[in-house]
Amino acid sequence: MNVEVKQTKDGSTTLFVPALNEHYHSVHGALQESLHVFIKMGLQAALETRTAVRVLEVGFGTGLNALLTLQHTLASGATVHYTTLEKYPLSPQVVAQLQFDKFILNPELLDFFGPLHAAAWEQPVPVTPQFTLLKLETDLEAFAPSPNTYDLIYFDAFAPEKQPHLWTDAIFQKMHDCLSPGGTLVTYCAKGSFKRSLKAAGFAVEALPGPPGKREMTRGVKA
Repeated sequence: MNVEVKQTKDGSTTLFVPALNEHYHSVHGALQESLHVFIKMGLQAALETRTAVRVLEVGFGTGLNALLTLQHTLASGATVHYTTLEKYPLSPQVVAQLQFDKFILNPELLDFFGPLHAAAWEQPVPVTPQFTLLKLETDLEAFAPSPNTYDLIYFDAFAPEKQPHLWTDAIFQKMHDCLSPGGTLVTYCAKGSFKRSLKAAGFAVEALPGPPGKREMTRGVKA
């Protein structure tokens, strides 16, 4: 997939896909979006009731969500088993252009950025004693998880109008079924049709304040 590195308003970088006319992250701030949607509203909320979390990420992309999740384990001592799906892994050349050192202020964290991308696919890799990474080179439609496998889903697919096949009732039924009871799904999206799909799958839906540049985001909770 052809991509271009772009800087967002908070100084962090993202990627632009000309074929989709779509960015990987919010142009208002990739770092702020990931911290707000996936860490604050997702991971931190999940850790209020448990000390170990099994995360499923839809879209590894630049590795930003994984890196920030690892950062949280270093600070909190929590344990995370992190499974991520990516149909189109980035080349080492593109990864080198992302310049995370320009906006990630924790030097210790930057030591893990390269290893996250270099980690082997299709097998669990213990990156730290608290963070295990499993990268799967597949798409969401082909992915067949077992029931009750995950506690938290980072749903970070491209927008519904760009990839409508990833935002169907069937997909969210799959997401619901693979979550443990009380598990959550978080995403930047707040479209009404998406929320209706969540409800049809059995999620309790919460509209939450969005990251910079976006009024709302969504969290779905499995009863």
